[in-house]
Amino acid sequence: MGLESEFTVLLDGQPAKPEDVFKSPTNIVRQKMVHRTGRSYHLPTSGAVYFDTGVIEIATGMFEIEQGCGAKAGRALWENIRFLREELDAWERTHGHDVELQGFSTHYNVSFSPSSKKRTESCSVGKLAFLLTHILPAPVMLLAANRRSTGVGVRPRGNRVEVTADFTPNASLMIATATLCVGIIKAVMRWPSYELGELDAFRRELPMIAGVTPVPHSSRKGWSAKYTCYPENPFIQDIDEPMWRTTGDERLPLREIAGRITRFFWPSIQRFSDPFTLRLIGAVMAGRAPSLLELTDRPPEYDSVGRLCQWEDLFPERVLPRSRYERVLGHAISGEKLRLDRETYVPVGMQGWSHVIFRRTRDKTRHVMSLDNLLDHLDGWGAR
Repeated sequence: MGLESEFTVLLDGQPAKPEDVFKSPTNIVRQKMVHRTGRSYHLPTSGAVYFDTGVIEIATGMFEIEQGCGAKAGRALWENIRFLREELDAWERTHGHDVELQGFSTHYNVSFSPSSKKRTESCSVGKLAFLLTHILPAPVMLLAANRRSTGVGVRPRGNRVEVTADFTPNASLMIATATLCVGIIKAVMRWPSYELGELDAFRRELPMIAGVTPVPHSSRKGWSAKYTCYPENPFIQDIDEPMWRTTGDERLPLREIAGRITRFFWPSIQRFSDPFTLRLIGAVMAGRAPSLLELTDRPPEYDSVGRLCQWEDLFPERVLPRSRYERVLGHAISGEKLRLDRETYVPVGMQGWSHVIFRRTRDKTRHVMSLDNLLDHLDGWGAR
């Protein structure tokens, strides 16, 4: 799994394209960065940064899907946000301009691995994404959305599915959203079929708002449950008002709909959650902790990411150790040498998310190794 967040740039209070202001991320970050692919670079904090059609995007590396994976990925994303904000602070002092990062969106990526058995036409990644666009919106709204949000989407991306939502200017809620998405997606992935008919047997346990049909996603392939798909805009309604007619022929509030869906998938969510995040998810669904949808407007932290909202070391390493993928990527990005089979290799770049490019010191030849392979050689880093 992994996370991505996009930010628009405000230069002296006015919207500006990052490519027009900075030209390249290399003109923001003072340290030398490892080139990843295209116009993207790895930050010293291991995330990737690039400009994408008018926004700055920060993406984490891959994380094993295991207990606490949402917290590990969320911690990594917010550490990278903090690093970029510090580099922008230095850029401001040099250039005499004010730069704010305005939260735009967050994408929650989960690898597509349905089972070892032969995949049938009813179990394609496209059908999974369409099915999830019916299941995920209500609980994701409670955890990640705000009064100005416009929809929750799911896109099939070949070997993964990508849930798209607004940026959430609260690290705990973003981690809760990531954890919920992993738990639900991994559970649905085990279903025998991804056809919509699978929902018919769970009309009460999985209540869907009646008459809602997702529309094509605004970018790339996929679908979105936009506010225009609903009888009323769910992002501006009272989440405790029993106003939604469901496919189970009930009238329920949005919080109850989200809560029932969450309870249905609770064993899977619990399997991949840390204790703190699990309590937060349950508290938001039960009304014991606030949802951003209960505020009168989008919180002001949204418009000053890294300043009004920032990472506060919610999960120190002594509480939540780094994932093995994260440790391998950290070694590679920092340029540490790898000792392997009596040879020494120097990391010189990345090939996508899953492979490290090395130069062997003995003969200067180029070698590409997968992160999966490197997991077995964590003790070999730091060779002299």
